[in-house]
Amino acid sequence: MAKRRSQISFKSINEVIENEKAFENLRQVVKNFDLVDEFKKIFPELKLIAQAVKVDKQILYLKVESAVWKSELNFQKEKVIEKINRHYKTQVIKTIKFL
Repeated sequence: MAKRRSQISFKSINEVIENEKAFENLRQVVKNFDLVDEFKKIFPELKLIAQAVKVDKQILYLKVESAVWKSELNFQKEKVIEKINRHYKTQVIKTIKFL
């Protein structure tokens, strides 16, 4: 029995949540909420122009008041997606939809 106890290794809750496949959905949900909160920090230049509303199935929904800014952001969509994914070091967003 003593041998068995010495072989047991414990993981922290963080390690389990970050690494176990069973928590993949939880990790994705946390990233989605984090992105909505962090959008203004990632894009401080857009804080008066666009607001992240939600992320669903790797689609970022942005509320943009002006049609001119919607058009401009749509033109820059790939750069925005790339910057977000670089920030999180993984593919969090595949596309953006404007509201």
